[in-house]
Amino acid sequence: MPQSYVTLSLETHLFFARIMKEHALFLEAGFPCINNEWIEDAESFRQQFEELLAEVIAISNGRINCDILNSNELVTEFTLPAEERTACLSGVAIDTDLTKKQKDLEASPARDEDREIVRRVHQLNARSLPLLNDFIAFKEAIIREMDTGNLFTANYPLLVKHIQREAKLYRATIQNLMNNRQVSYRELLGTENFWNQIMMEHALFIRGLLDPCEEELIKTAHEFSIDYKELLNRANCQNRRELQALSEASLEETLKYRDFKAAGTKGILNCEIDSIILPLLADHVLREANHYIRLLESTKQNG
Repeated sequence: MPQSYVTLSLETHLFFARIMKEHALFLEAGFPCINNEWIEDAESFRQQFEELLAEVIAISNGRINCDILNSNELVTEFTLPAEERTACLSGVAIDTDLTKKQKDLEASPARDEDREIVRRVHQLNARSLPLLNDFIAFKEAIIREMDTGNLFTANYPLLVKHIQREAKLYRATIQNLMNNRQVSYRELLGTENFWNQIMMEHALFIRGLLDPCEEELIKTAHEFSIDYKELLNRANCQNRRELQALSEASLEETLKYRDFKAAGTKGILNCEIDSIILPLLADHVLREANHYIRLLESTKQNG
């Protein structure tokens, strides 16, 4: 069994299972207390994704690539303090031990895996799909109830649709891995438009969640949203050279955006920025930028 199946599966879960559990937390924290059943459902999903992440971490040491560890897409310097602050502010319990364990993971050179590890990884993949199906259905129900005026949440409708698309990408990636165990990163990198859309929406959310007094930060976030919209408009090009130029422009833009997000996360943690942004949400969007940068850099290296 190819080592890439084990490695890519584990790396996918290490990134996305954390993202999903945080989606559940943001949904849980956003419901008013009158919506107790919705809160309980979101809490259940958060716990299930924490359990999935714990199982993945337990077998990931020495089975992942150094580039994913160096990218800071799994954990940043802000993740642990952001979790601790968010737990205090929201009242939602967060298993910070997962963050400590994920931070301590080590990489290893490529190696052939024994059948037992391949079997355990395949089981993890298979078990994650029903959970993702249920979580996607839960988000669809939220969107439907919000659209008909039957449900209020502090989260933007676009944000719920945004995190829905990320859950579908996670599911599609796992399905792809299970259907084609020879899959490589290059085959999984056809997501540039997806992530440019995600980055643009992050800018829109940041712009809308900053306090009106933060005029300069609001202006900068707005400018990033325009930049990513322009990148999306350029995506219709067919010429290979134009596509390469687009990828290079996306990388350059996202590196700048990553720095903006990092400064914002630090400012929110230090109470230097007025906003209604949970500290963990700030770190969450930073990690997604780091993830996208790694994908773009990998594409560039592999031509």
